[in-house]
Parts: sequence; C-alpha cells; structure tokens
Amino acid sequence: MATVDEAELAALFGGADSRPAYERVKNLVTTQIRTGRWAEGDQLPSEHQFVAALGLSRMTINRALRELAAEGAIVRMMGVGTFVAGTKKSSPLFEVRNIADEIQQRGHRHRTEVVLVRQEAIAADQAFLRESFGGKAFHSVLVHFEDDVPIQVEDRYVNPGAAPDYLAQDFTTTTPNDYLSRVAPLVRGEHVVEAVLGSAEECRLLRIDRAEPCLLIRRRTWSEDGLVSAARLVHPGSRNRLEGMFSR
Repeated sequence: MATVDEAELAALFGGADSRPAYERVKNLVTTQIRTGRWAEGDQLPSEHQFVAALGLSRMTINRALRELAAEGAIVRMMGVGTFVAGTKKSSPLFEVRNIADEIQQRGHRHRTEVVLVRQEAIAADQAFLRESFGGKAFHSVLVHFEDDVPIQVEDRYVNPGAAPDYLAQDFTTTTPNDYLSRVAPLVRGEHVVEAVLGSAEECRLLRIDRAEPCLLIRRRTWSEDGLVSAARLVHPGSRNRLEGMFSR
C-alpha cells in the first residue's frame, strides 16, 4: 500500500485552493504519483481513509477516484482496492494476435480463467450466426489476466463444423485464438471497435466499477470454408489501448 497515514493525507490536502474539493483530491493523488511517492502497483488509501483524513463526503472522494480511473491514472478493483495504474497495455488494432503472446512479449505472465465452454442453441436474434453455423454453436467465455490483473473478457461463438474438437480443449493451457489458427487458418477478419460500459457480469469478471468505460472489439474471422468464430472482446479502458499503423 502507498505509505501514508491520515494525518499526512490531511497535511498534503491543506493550503489555500479555490478549486472544487473533488479536483483537489484528484490533484493530491496525481501529485503523489507524478513525484514517485506512490509508484505503479501501489495500493491507495481506501475511500474510508480519504473521508476520515480530509473531512470530505464519500460522494466527493468517489467522484475523484472514478474520474482518475477513467483517465487511466489509477485502477479500481471491486472487493480488492484502488491501485496506481501502470502504462496502458497496447494491443494491435489491425492484427489478429494471440493475447498470450502479446502479454509474454511485454515480459509479463498470462493466465486464463474459464467461465464456460459449452454447446448452445443459437438465439433467434443472432441471425448472422444461424446463417453460417446452423442451429447450434460452441460458446466460450474466458477471462485473460496479465500477471494478476484481468485485462480482457473474451466471449466467443465458434462454428462446430470448423472446429469440431473445440469443447475438448483446455483453455487454461492454450487460447481459442491459438487453437483456431491451427485447425481453421484465418483468411479474412473483421474488427469493429466501440466505447461501451460493460455488462454487470463483465464488470464483475474484470473487477471494475460499472461506471468505468471499456473498449469493445467485435471480431469475426473466416477460413477458406466460411465463418469460423465471432467474438466479443471487452477491455477496461483504464488498462488498455489499441494501436494501428497504416500507409498509402
């Protein structure tokens, strides 16, 4: 945890300043981060500690921390605490790459938690899947971690005809991307990127507040035989950025 007590917090917050209280709290936190007093990965004081030390309402403290999280300065993990954010993780916008490889190339550890892997009937409102897959699809939901921080929820539907052994894979030791690239090599892909708020379940899995903006990639991939998979990839906005390059 960032080394600071309530008396020290109060002293840091003191002085003449006409700005709104929540902005002064934001300035206090960002100053401690900028000067290196609170380093990447340090846990910040709790909302309760800020309230007790600064004599402000919990609503004021919460607003300051929510805005700092949205700006990428801190990371809030429900039930765990609030931490100084690291440099945002970059993912390629125009490539379809294995997330495990990206994380390992950054010198960090990748692991996966499997939420579900099963066969399901395709819903009536998923017409594009019914046209390509028929009446049923394989459905997987995974959470990808960089070290111990969840950075992506992968919600994927797969064509059983293209990857008949999909349900038998151990996705704690391989990824859907790696497996599918071997059994149904990619010839075409489609990305749609949106800024969204995650669902209640996605926020729970990512350990973020419901108000935190997320980056959503809707990705469809085709092999020579047709559509292989359709995935919804949800990333906390404070922990990720997308990069792309192009030329004439």
